[in-house]
Amino acid sequence: MQAVYQWLMTSNEPFQIAAQFREANSSKVDWDYFDEVFLRIPACQKSIEDQLGPVIDRDIDALDMIEKALLYIGVFELTQLLDIPYRVVINECVELAKTFGASDSHKYVNGVLDKLAKKFRSDEMQTIS
Repeated sequence: MQAVYQWLMTSNEPFQIAAQFREANSSKVDWDYFDEVFLRIPACQKSIEDQLGPVIDRDIDALDMIEKALLYIGVFELTQLLDIPYRVVINECVELAKTFGASDSHKYVNGVLDKLAKKFRSDEMQTIS
């Protein structure tokens, strides 16, 4: 989330940000997952925003940057990383919103990602229910 947040705030090149993170965080990081998510999100930005547009109640640029970063990650994982269960995607984003977001931002993140999970993971949701 920190890398996506930094990219959104600075518009620096993703590879430059990734290099900074590698330099600062040598252990306890799944670099394969980091690369798969962080380095692909900027390339998917338009598609992610197209998916978010119909389910958010404001312009994408009016979102809080923490919420925006978490929603980008959530949309990416829901649509591109189908091996991650939808509940895990939503729960991780909600927990990060509770930790780093504004008061009650976790409720907003949860609501948006739940709507998108119904759209993109309806088969998975039916088999779990």
